[in-house]
Amino acid sequence: MTEPATEHAPRGTIAGPGDVRAAADELARGRVVLHGFGTVHALTARPDREGIALVNRLTGRPDGRAGSVTTVPDALPGLFDWTRLPAELPRRQVRSLMDELYELGPFGFRGPAADAVPERLTAVRDGVRTARVVAPGRHCPSNAFLAAALDRAGTGLLCTASADRSRELPPHVRILTHAGDTSARERFPHHAPVPVTVVAFHRAAGYGRAGLPALILERPGSLSAEHLRSVAANHGFALAPAVPRAEARVYAPSVRR
Repeated sequence: MTEPATEHAPRGTIAGPGDVRAAADELARGRVVLHGFGTVHALTARPDREGIALVNRLTGRPDGRAGSVTTVPDALPGLFDWTRLPAELPRRQVRSLMDELYELGPFGFRGPAADAVPERLTAVRDGVRTARVVAPGRHCPSNAFLAAALDRAGTGLLCTASADRSRELPPHVRILTHAGDTSARERFPHHAPVPVTVVAFHRAAGYGRAGLPALILERPGSLSAEHLRSVAANHGFALAPAVPRAEARVYAPSVRR
């Protein structure tokens, strides 16, 4: 779970209050921060066009790509428009599934985007304006950094992306490592050290063998599909694999350099 290689970058840990404050201040001023995120590391920035462009550039994604958003645990539900859920997917059951998965550790959801999510951080899927929300789990110490960064930046959400271990980052990127790789892994025993699993609920995906309405496994990740399927069944849902689409993603306009 080693973070990407950098030279002479300012470093600290997500367990250090002073390090967290310094990193939050730098993010608010427009810099990107590499920080512990569940069992891996993520690059996080302000949700404006410049922040999104920086994250995309550092992760090798195209300019204007609608990335993931993150926030503190209590604010996560506010990033979705719950009035647009399909009738087959009851809001209360989706919310209870979300709560349990974030108790377990890092996870991601795609759902109908709330009005508060900027267009540049949304993508149209199956005719629905959606947001992909990822979070490190309720018990990850990185929530202290996220809270401080949101406060300093004066926003309710941030732009984020998982960090490629092999990609070299410029020295101006602030780094907040986990206090220790072993302790990070022990905190989330059900999760592998890879990017988060993502489930979509902007549409129903038919019904499973037991007649349960199916959510979409958009991206396999740190929580195994077997474990996820078991948790989902406890909340009244089956799990269906994502189907490749010919429909193009909707990107924001390119950022001038």
